[in-house]
Amino acid sequence: MGQGWRDWTGRRGAGEGQAFADEVARVRASGTFGEAGRLRELFDYLAARGPDAAPATQAEIADSVFGQPDAEGDDATARVYIHRLRKRLEDFYAAEGEPAGGARLLLPAGTYALRLAGPADAPEAAAALARGDRRRWTIGAGIAAAIVATFLLGWSLGGAGGAPPANAFWRPFLASERPTVVVVGDYYMFGEIFPVEPERSRLIRDFRVNSPVDLAALQDAEPGRYGNAEDVGLSYLPLSTAYALRYVVPILARGGREVRVVAASELGGDTIRGSDIVYVGLIGAMGPLEDTVFAGSGFRVGETYDELVDVAAGRSYTSDEARRLASPVFYRDYGYLARFRAPGGSLVAVVAGARETALRGLAPIAAGAKLPADLADLADGEGLEALFQVTGQQGADLSERLLVARGRR
Repeated sequence: MGQGWRDWTGRRGAGEGQAFADEVARVRASGTFGEAGRLRELFDYLAARGPDAAPATQAEIADSVFGQPDAEGDDATARVYIHRLRKRLEDFYAAEGEPAGGARLLLPAGTYALRLAGPADAPEAAAALARGDRRRWTIGAGIAAAIVATFLLGWSLGGAGGAPPANAFWRPFLASERPTVVVVGDYYMFGEIFPVEPERSRLIRDFRVNSPVDLAALQDAEPGRYGNAEDVGLSYLPLSTAYALRYVVPILARGGREVRVVAASELGGDTIRGSDIVYVGLIGAMGPLEDTVFAGSGFRVGETYDELVDVAAGRSYTSDEARRLASPVFYRDYGYLARFRAPGGSLVAVVAGARETALRGLAPIAAGAKLPADLADLADGEGLEALFQVTGQQGADLSERLLVARGRR
């Protein structure tokens, strides 16, 4: 927080001590931490130490709150719950606002102690708490802007008749009475935060973690590995996804049809069950759709998300874009195209690339007025899937070749 709130602590008198107690009581009465549980116990423990107490150590918290007297000095459980407590306090003030005096309770970064930010410190305190939210909004706005711009382009082209005619792959979507939702493959990222050593903090993309819900579950299951993890509200959208949307959305929006666009990391089960779904993105960014897509497929994702394995043929296809992108040599990438009916009745389409070159090459093919002959015959049926090899050089897609085309359930 800086020198401002330290001065407030140093000049604390009986009135200020009462303000701390009153604010503790207000937060406690709100039910923010529930009637019982570890977060409530941690809050009560820090509050009981008082506003001027020296910060608790992780070992003290592990012993007094979690009953782990033999915990090491660097205790993952304590870190996890301190991060959660700090976030819950931020949520409380965002919902309830500050008391009349303008003070609020804080857990300053790197300090395991409850402090009261007084009126003189309110601008600095608010700025410190808002920095993270503002960063999240700025990054999120970049994704939102790309999606909104593409959506508006699609709406204008589709409504004005500027979109290409829908080929057989897309016609079932235009005939469907269900709403259409385009799911874009974004990569959810979280922070690994070291409050005492901020220079060690970093952003991480983990294929096991595709949403804040996934992160919370792994924090509980594997605190040793995810103890320093924190949701920072960050995801990124590969540029090739925005490029591919430019081809797909105008077709789906023909005739003024409403098309909703959501990120894969925010996709819920209700949306999947009640809508027709079109996934556009990289294979590694499908999130909750991955199981649905490959449950009835003849392919499965290999050991890395750069690899697709054709189970029936016993052959694997691995993109080498990542290894050769920086040099002026040719490389192979692979694109996956599919359409099928999900168990709940939703129509699902997939336009995906192992890497960005394949997605850029596949989108114009999928949206073209005329499909390749082998695909056109399959598109008149109920389900199909296809694999394309895309030859690239330094990010440019130079040529595409259909490798596999078959029906699927």
